Amino acid sequence: MRRRPRVAPPDRPTPMAAPGSELVVEEEHDGLRLDQFLTSVISGQSRSQIQRLIKDGRVTTPSGAAVRASTEVREGDRFLVDFPELRPAVPQAEALPLRIVYEDPDVVVLDKPAGMVVHPGAGHEGGTIVNALLHHVKDLSGIGGEARPGIVHRLDRGTSGLMVVAKHDRAHQELARQFHDREVEKEYMALVWGVVQAGRRIDEPIGRDPSNRQKMSTRARRARSAVTRVTFARHFKGATFIKVAIATGRTHQIRVHLSAIGHPIVGDQTYGGVHRRVGDNLRAVLRLERPFLHACRLSFTHPGDGRRVDFDSPLPPDLESVLEDITEREES
Repeated sequence: MRRRPRVAPPDRPTPMAAPGSELVVEEEHDGLRLDQFLTSVISGQSRSQIQRLIKDGRVTTPSGAAVRASTEVREGDRFLVDFPELRPAVPQAEALPLRIVYEDPDVVVLDKPAGMVVHPGAGHEGGTIVNALLHHVKDLSGIGGEARPGIVHRLDRGTSGLMVVAKHDRAHQELARQFHDREVEKEYMALVWGVVQAGRRIDEPIGRDPSNRQKMSTRARRARSAVTRVTFARHFKGATFIKVAIATGRTHQIRVHLSAIGHPIVGDQTYGGVHRRVGDNLRAVLRLERPFLHACRLSFTHPGDGRRVDFDSPLPPDLESVLEDITEREES
């Protein structure tokens, strides 16, 4: 019996295709090349491996017709994938430093460092959060697949801050439900260009950028609802330190939304946040090696006992030093 893996939203684990699976193109992948689509929905396979499968005739339409890697897929298209000899690589436990802020028999809450990828993938077979978790935690949930055990949601590589990880399947299912139903509270701290007022609400659907498929955009032909709220603002000359809250968790949501209203996150190369010429008061931002974005608060209902739990994380040293320098120059 064939099963149809659905493409999951960013806050939920992406299912792994089984040998002989029939894959259905969802709206968020409409317009991608076939090899890009398959790479995004089949765990543990690099794009080059997917291209080899296609070249070897292991990817076909339901009628059996051969396809090409460059084929542009459309929502509703179906493809059969057969890779009996290939299996997703099993991540190896690595003794990497990992700041665990809370742990019990059901969940682990960790403070992710900037620059660390959440789970293995093309170009990042090791050195990830998953590799570190496998060393520190011995009984992770398997729902996310072999390549991403326990992972319920993700943070971008350049973003630091709080994440919750499930230690068993029941906890994983309940946390995934809470993320899907927008019951999880997430708050971030960011430094943005220009003046942004507290209370600003950005309600713009997000999807794939029509001119650059590696980016997200509010100008996408097919997009999903997303809301970002500015809950706090501290103004400097030329920049604003803010806190933002999100209920949805679309890919790059905060970065895309703030860029869309003309206030990109300082240091964000992808969405226009890098300025080479800055005022003397903001010279410290030239030290940034990543976007000034930190997941500072995470609140959810504990999947074991039903109590509401709340975690906070201060700005990491690299961001704190920049903010202190700007504050001192403004006050001098």
